[in-house]
Amino acid sequence: AARAPTTLVRHSRRGRPLVSGSSSSSALRRGRRAARGVLRRAAPAAAVALSNKPNPPRTRAELLWAAAKLPIYSVALVPVCVGTAAAYASTGAWCAGRFATVMLSSCAVIAWLNLSNDGHDAETGVDAKGAKPESVVNLFGGARTVLVVAYSLLALGLVGLMSVAARAGDARVAAFLILAVACGYVYQCPPFRLSYKGLGEPLCFAAFGPLATTAFYYAAAAGDAPVLILPQVTAAAAVAACLVGATTTAILLTSHFHQIEGDARAGKRSPVVRLGTRRAADALTAGVLLAHALAAAACATGA
Repeated sequence: AARAPTTLVRHSRRGRPLVSGSSSSSALRRGRRAARGVLRRAAPAAAVALSNKPNPPRTRAELLWAAAKLPIYSVALVPVCVGTAAAYASTGAWCAGRFATVMLSSCAVIAWLNLSNDGHDAETGVDAKGAKPESVVNLFGGARTVLVVAYSLLALGLVGLMSVAARAGDARVAAFLILAVACGYVYQCPPFRLSYKGLGEPLCFAAFGPLATTAFYYAAAAGDAPVLILPQVTAAAAVAACLVGATTTAILLTSHFHQIEGDARAGKRSPVVRLGTRRAADALTAGVLLAHALAAAACATGA
């Protein structure tokens, strides 16, 4: 007589039966495939949920560090160092006291820019509703007090810069420095607020590049004592000034990306708001590549 198919029965260490056979094996494989399918379908949803999870609130210490913006003071130091180095390369002139005065005065002007930016943005509400928790006004309160401190620093910075211009003995130093500060004022201060119209980047390029760097070149070229006629700006100094302006403008452009929602809500038409993040990122990349190409061309031609 025909024998019925047998099913092998094994027992686990705990005495539970483990059934093996053709039907149970295929069922196990189907279960595994179904489980993998569920995991594959659930993975994108889990990733979206994780990406949408709000970041934990920053501590006050972290907000204070962000408000101080210490790395941004490099934009005060670079034009001074580049202009002084270009002057030394062409004339051999160097005055340590004048260099220190210019450095400290430039830092005071940048502090004015940072503080007045928060103070005047508080007036328009662009930093309200959590858009910029690291704003000095949001941390300490009192936009008026912040603005008083800001303009006091501007006054100190201008006194130092004008003293250097007077010792240099050339009116172009004072004129270029005043124009550079004026660019900063119309960039963010009322009634102009040209940054709200998307004109901040051209102003930044002019202020930190051709104006400030060239002024510091003239101030350093004067040496220890005023001279009647300062040397003309060399090709290397002119290219260096443009590079300083371009890189500083790139820094300003990147600062708009994380504030795009708050800027758009407050009517601030920054380049990132106008172009969108993708096209603004492409413009930033193109600008950085162009700056490197200019530097390479200057080196290749011996400028």
